[in-house]
Amino acid sequence: MDKKWHFNVHDKDDGILRHLTDGVSARIFGGEQMTVSIVELDPGASSPLHSHTQEQWGFMVEGDAVRILGNEEVSMKKGDFWQTPGDVPHGMVAGPNGAIVIDVFAPPRREYMESGSGFGSGGEDDT
Repeated sequence: MDKKWHFNVHDKDDGILRHLTDGVSARIFGGEQMTVSIVELDPGASSPLHSHTQEQWGFMVEGDAVRILGNEEVSMKKGDFWQTPGDVPHGMVAGPNGAIVIDVFAPPRREYMESGSGFGSGGEDDT
């Protein structure tokens, strides 16, 4: 098999690097049917409310945060995971220790397959 298929959440040299907003960065891994994003939030950093067509699942690897989904705000801790339907406004505010989140998008977020800054086309971010 020629394509790399093994990765590590903490290996900062893996993936396509994107700076999403102040205090929020992501490493992107693209597949045929989904996109995986390892998102790191600095303490107190926030991802603004946004939406996208893809369904999104998130998993809190380290730290804690408040997850905003529509009009709900729920505290998330290490080990928690959540589902976000497509086109539903959502965001996150990291706790005092920051957070590492794995986001999975289906279908893939093609606009995330290039390194750089910003949220891809349409000015949207993940998390």
